[in-house]
Amino acid sequence: MLWSELYGPEIVPADKDIETYINSKLWLELNEYLQKSYGVMPVKSYSKCSAQKGWNIKYQKASKSLCTLYPMEGYFIALVVIGIKEQTEAELYINAATDYIKKLYEKTPFSAGGRWMMISVTNEEILNDVKRLIAIRKPV
Repeated sequence: MLWSELYGPEIVPADKDIETYINSKLWLELNEYLQKSYGVMPVKSYSKCSAQKGWNIKYQKASKSLCTLYPMEGYFIALVVIGIKEQTEAELYINAATDYIKKLYEKTPFSAGGRWMMISVTNEEILNDVKRLIAIRKPV
């Protein structure tokens, strides 16, 4: 069942519900990393956007978005925006990133002030790329 069908706008999922739905240690690892490294707490938010409808988890530091996480069955999506300020450093890093991230970066157009990368986090290597891209946005 789709995440947005399980938890509509009136039903806020508990942390445990999110963990159970995603069922991936990578979810716990990224959340722990963000909370410990950046000293931030997650904020649950409901999106009516047709691109990724439902509850998501936002991380911000000093009013700058670090990432937004979208629960999926068996994995999650991390939205990381690479803005104009981060573009040069990100492009240098992309050469060392996984093939998946390289291809995603190339096919993600620059719009609304950045590249809005919707990254499917399905393995440790992609998770490491996500952490690095977040660190480019906001160094630890």
